[in-house]
Amino acid sequence: MYNLSYAEIMDDLCTDERMNEHEAMSIVIGKLEVAQEKGIRSAEAVDAIFYTRRLWSYFLEHLADDENQLPIETRANLISVGIWVLKEAEALRQWEQEDFSDIIQINSIIRDSLGG
Repeated sequence: MYNLSYAEIMDDLCTDERMNEHEAMSIVIGKLEVAQEKGIRSAEAVDAIFYTRRLWSYFLEHLADDENQLPIETRANLISVGIWVLKEAEALRQWEQEDFSDIIQINSIIRDSLGG
């Protein structure tokens, strides 16, 4: 199985930023789904949590940027979602919970709102 690095995911996808975000979310969701199947203590879970945290850190950095063209309320709402995702990922990383379904569902909703 070939694992792409976060930079490769973000750089090698098409040039349209929303499409890049959609595709990156799809990759992360796929990793989370595999982690759900393999279990919280699997290498796949570590990989999925790592990429989820990296992607949402990227999103949060760009949402907080004053140059971001999204309306402030939308940015604030997405930042709240991102903070929740990072907390959820941390709970999974710490084995405080073992179910990936909530984080998969939220990431899927955000991905689907990006189009694609």
